Amino acid sequence: MNLRDIPLTTIDGESTTLAAHADEVVLVVNVASKCGLSPQYETLEALQARYQDRGFTVLGFPCNQFLGQEPGNAEEIKEFCSLTYGVTFPLMEKTKVNGRHKHPLYEILHEVRDADGKKGRVKWNFEKFVIAPDDSISRFRPTVVPDDPAIISVIETALPR
Repeated sequence: MNLRDIPLTTIDGESTTLAAHADEVVLVVNVASKCGLSPQYETLEALQARYQDRGFTVLGFPCNQFLGQEPGNAEEIKEFCSLTYGVTFPLMEKTKVNGRHKHPLYEILHEVRDADGKKGRVKWNFEKFVIAPDDSISRFRPTVVPDDPAIISVIETALPR
């Protein structure tokens, strides 16, 4: 299956795909409200505001697979993101990123190598994947902050406008 055709479901239960963002740079991030890395939401939102008019979006995938750090339901997750960090970028439904029942998108993302040449399972919350309009993918581990120069360089190089 093509990366852009993989079915996704928004946090509000609407069906979508990455094809809805075919001409955009997409930053896919597995997020968690109770994680020590959750302040990255603020930087993700800043990136959304900075680049959205140039063909960029963040897609947040809440995930509860790492020490149960995303225990809430859809409404609780949306409320936390909105009230705590002013998140306006799209959130998807709670998603499994590892294991036998991982989402098909993450089947593909597991094959992407990071800067150290390593691929495989998502290591923790806030692992980032930049998907360019040409479907090339760059991977950044959880501790790489969203506004790290390496991420910014990939985003700016791939921006369509």
